[in-house]
Amino acid sequence: MKTWADTIGADLKEVLFSEEDIKAKVAEMGEEIRRDYEGKRVLMVGILNGCMPFISDLIREVKTHVEVDFMSVSSYGGGMQSTGVVRILKDLNKDITGRHVLIVEDIIDTGLTARYLIDNLQTRHPTSLEVCSLLDKSS
Repeated sequence: MKTWADTIGADLKEVLFSEEDIKAKVAEMGEEIRRDYEGKRVLMVGILNGCMPFISDLIREVKTHVEVDFMSVSSYGGGMQSTGVVRILKDLNKDITGRHVLIVEDIIDTGLTARYLIDNLQTRHPTSLEVCSLLDKSS
């Protein structure tokens, strides 16, 4: 059976993590989230568009009820490098006051967007606010 990596062929320079490694890590993260939020109503805030495959797999691995909302933000303007200015393109639909909020991001690049989101969402008075990321490029 062909893998996703097989189908992109020449465009792929290097595989850093195998599909199996990623699945195992997402399962481990899902179990940790389930334990951390046991008995609590958690709201996962997915950061569009990159989070979609990750948050979908993560929700399945949490194996308990979670609520989901989405935000879309940009710090890249039209290019490939951060402009240093974060803009909210789509805000949350749900009020997070008094909620346990888990920001779900696929990749943290410079940390600028994550820092902006934490600062912005803290002003909305959640009970708790954490970040879950599949990859952290800064480290």
